[in-house]
Amino acid sequence: MSSHKQVIDVVMPQLAESLVSATIGKWLKKPGDTVEQYEPICEVITDKVNAEIPSTVDGVMGELLAAEGEEVAVGQAICRMEITASPEVSTQEEADQRAAQAEPKREAGSSRGHADESQRGRYSPAVHTLAAEYGVDLAQVQGTGLGGRITRKDVLAFAENGGGKSAPMAHLHSTTAAMPPMAPAPSPGTISADLGSAAFEPVRHSGLHLTETPKIPTIEVESGDRSEYFIDVTPIRNTIATRMRQSVSEIPHGWMMIEVDVTNLVQLRNKIKDEFKRKEGVNLTYLAFLLKAVVSAIKDYPIMNSVWAVDKIIVKRDINISLAVGTEDSVLTPVIKKADQKNIAGLAREIDELATKVRAGKLKLDDMQGGTFTVNNTGSFGSILTQPIINYPQAAILTFESIVKKPVVINDMIAVRSMANLCLSLDHRILDGVICGRFMQRVKDNMESYSLETQVY
Repeated sequence: MSSHKQVIDVVMPQLAESLVSATIGKWLKKPGDTVEQYEPICEVITDKVNAEIPSTVDGVMGELLAAEGEEVAVGQAICRMEITASPEVSTQEEADQRAAQAEPKREAGSSRGHADESQRGRYSPAVHTLAAEYGVDLAQVQGTGLGGRITRKDVLAFAENGGGKSAPMAHLHSTTAAMPPMAPAPSPGTISADLGSAAFEPVRHSGLHLTETPKIPTIEVESGDRSEYFIDVTPIRNTIATRMRQSVSEIPHGWMMIEVDVTNLVQLRNKIKDEFKRKEGVNLTYLAFLLKAVVSAIKDYPIMNSVWAVDKIIVKRDINISLAVGTEDSVLTPVIKKADQKNIAGLAREIDELATKVRAGKLKLDDMQGGTFTVNNTGSFGSILTQPIINYPQAAILTFESIVKKPVVINDMIAVRSMANLCLSLDHRILDGVICGRFMQRVKDNMESYSLETQVY
């Protein structure tokens, strides 16, 4: 077997058709580290989402050609990798031998850096795939990668030693069951953990109904004097700032609000949510019903599904709903593709899947692309009135505020009803008050038309 070593350049891949550059967020491997094929070597930040760059070969990490925080053009080299043979002619035996030689070093490094578990909870797509295939509970696997990270080799070794006994789905349930009852939950951001459902009350009275203490943002603080301190602006925060400034400076924002009686919707959801949870494994949220009402209204008023192109207005045929999902330190907008072709149950599953991906840091670039209209569930944290900034370059964004019991007049009599506000920010270059007023009235009619006979499938 040849011991010839070859040094190759690893370049910034084109993560999306329109992407011309990306920023190095964090290096996951340092020079001298053994790297397996498909193992992530760095995190990159684009204007849409964070992503991990996997290694295409087995080898040893060489020189880092781009620093953290540096913007790199597509096709430009970001690091060098040392391999023992060309990947086209490398055999499985050679790969196994290299891995076996590297194992003692890795174990020694692992014992020395045992206290560093900063990356323990981060799993690459390849690790997730292997864990599901072999039924491995990742919580039981000892990671030997940088910062205690679990590699493909760790999963395979664990499975070979008889650790892969549980089924893939059983792993998910066992992980959930093992959590302490009062463990800190994800921050109740733009879409809360239950997206507006309360465990013991038929109607939420505010969004602050979680039993756990919300997470505090993890930030890097520079030293200052006694009267102030400094917070480093992360690349993703800088991207958010740039996009928000672009939206506000280029789009003339208009705003309107309408009040909706959702009493029947609350009764419907309370009637079927437990059965839906048992059947589907996800929460049936108020947001799913709202999305159905919104996409139905967009069908009637397709101009809402458009963008400004200076000399023309481009109306999108597909209705792709962007969901504003907040974490403790950022807001992302994953997309439900062709939302008008999905029923309420399908929308509920999509909401749960995307919100889970955001909070686990598992969004792919494709999950963020193609949005045509944005919906934001600000009611999840108790808001009753919001003036949102449009998700550039879309024409409008709608927020769903908190459901509150209020006295209202019906047929000259006072009744207690469950009410919610819907707020719309609009691009006044494309949309005017008349068309938006009619659109909002249609959404209101759709929301108020839900009854105990409404089918979610």
